[in-house]
Amino acid sequence: MTKSDPPQPAGEDAVARRRRLAEVFGDVLPETTSDERGGSGDGGGDREAWYRENRPPHHGG
Repeated sequence: MTKSDPPQPAGEDAVARRRRLAEVFGDVLPETTSDERGGSGDGGGDREAWYRENRPPHHGG
């Protein structure tokens, strides 16, 4: 650590800060996997239907 480095939080503050950074930058993993949660694994719907419904008008169709 150099003199220009900001002070780092200690203890629970450090844990909370790391958790918040992970949430902001997308590094938070779910507590359970999709295998553990069960279900069909495909989101429960017709994937092709979703793409057709959400296709931008300039892509034709």
